[in-house]
Amino acid sequence: MSRTGRSRRRREAVTIGSDLMLAPMVAMMRLPLMAMDAGSGQPWGTETARAVNEKTVALAEGVFAAQMSLLQSATRFWPEIFSGLTPSLLNGIAAERSISAALKPASRAVKANFRRLSTKT
Repeated sequence: MSRTGRSRRRREAVTIGSDLMLAPMVAMMRLPLMAMDAGSGQPWGTETARAVNEKTVALAEGVFAAQMSLLQSATRFWPEIFSGLTPSLLNGIAAERSISAALKPASRAVKANFRRLSTKT
């Protein structure tokens, strides 16, 4: 793999990691809103429903993205063999790409929530 590919993957991993580090802050900013929802007497408040919905969507998108990434690596298996390269399925690059693809939707959701909730405080 070229140096450019490695540095791009590393940069992407750092971005995802930094976005996911906002998750505890998002949870703390969301708690007062969920407490107000709980006091309203409704079984599912607005913020509670939004939180559950966002997590469900991020999970589904992450699973789909991870499987598509592995499928792409599987389709590149024989071309990589015939070109003399070690297949990405065997050297760990496919797993790295799959994990990165799986975490991207959660990373985007956390970042969007942080932006949305920081304007409310």
